Amino acid sequence: MALTALQVKGAKPADKPYKLYDGGGLILLVQPTGAKYWRYRYSFTGKEKLLALGVYPDLSLSDARALHSEARNLLAKGIDPSQAKRASKAAKLALTENSFELVAREWHTKNLHTWKRSNADKLLNLLQNDLFPWLGKRPVGDITAPELLQTIRRIESRGVLETAHRARSLCGQIFRYAIATSKAERDPSADIRGALPPVKHKHHASITDPVKIGKLLRDIDGYTGTFIVRCAFKLSPLVFLRAGELRSAEWCEFDLDKAEWRIADGRMKKEGAHIVPLATQAVAILREIHPLTGSGRYVFPSAVSTLKPMSENAIRAALRSLGYTNDDMTPHGFRSMASTQLNEQGFNADVIEIQLAHIERNAIRAAYNYAQYLPERRRMMQHWADYLDGLKAGADVITIHKGKTA
Repeated sequence: MALTALQVKGAKPADKPYKLYDGGGLILLVQPTGAKYWRYRYSFTGKEKLLALGVYPDLSLSDARALHSEARNLLAKGIDPSQAKRASKAAKLALTENSFELVAREWHTKNLHTWKRSNADKLLNLLQNDLFPWLGKRPVGDITAPELLQTIRRIESRGVLETAHRARSLCGQIFRYAIATSKAERDPSADIRGALPPVKHKHHASITDPVKIGKLLRDIDGYTGTFIVRCAFKLSPLVFLRAGELRSAEWCEFDLDKAEWRIADGRMKKEGAHIVPLATQAVAILREIHPLTGSGRYVFPSAVSTLKPMSENAIRAALRSLGYTNDDMTPHGFRSMASTQLNEQGFNADVIEIQLAHIERNAIRAAYNYAQYLPERRRMMQHWADYLDGLKAGADVITIHKGKTA
């Protein structure tokens, strides 16, 4: 006789497990603890089997009967319901293991050793904030181009087009990894190439006219801000570095007796260590500030805490205080200034590019470049500092360097 919902609900525990039958092999197993389990008893290829359907009250009587009916239909087709359930569970597990998030995290972990820690963190943040919420649970092989584009456009809609392009490129690397590991068959990011408007890269304003350079240098000498910022400001034109690399300078990187600044791998935008030969003018600035900050870590510490480097906006703010707008001159502009003038003066282009840290450095090429070009770089850096002194003094004659590597 079939069970009623009231019978199922009212079944009380006993000293031993017991069963209530609903017919057709559907059983309610009542445990001494009071737990109630739905089971389907059936025979397949002459063997008696028991299929777990669920737990009451999470699975009601009507729900248990529906699952029971599905199992009996499989059995009628010659399919073992227990095997079918295991196959379905394995398929769901495979989908979970092949989700975009898990594949992306696996790809990220395997590539960690190739990135700086800061870059690795930025990539992970982009994934967690902009991609996982929309694509994370999706099987990586099922994601379509329209679905990916919709996710990327959510980023674009925030007005961060460059980040949107970076996200598309990042997804492409993950999809290609998924293809290589047999988790996907194609890369949908290739189908949306061109769907985003191109990024318009902002030009870093720079002063390259010799007369205007001279005026800028005289203005810098007249800067009345803090002594630390003033020294960093005066050093900026002499070292060819990015603003972030300059402001984070550490005293342990300098050998003032050798007139050399060696920046360790991990601090530069490009991979590898970097050598900055120091002109006598640069050494003089560093010796001047050493009594004030030499006992600490940073050459140019923050005004708030000596445990942190100077603010990233300090040099920019100093330029603004002198009346130079963002369209006139930027901290990055000191690099363009040096590059433009030294190229015009005939210096070896490779020497200039190496000093600007534009050329990728691997172990072999680094040794070759440093051995061949370091003496020329030293001469170039001193020439540049002397040239700037001439412009600052109002020199009319511009010394042209005849490029030599000897």
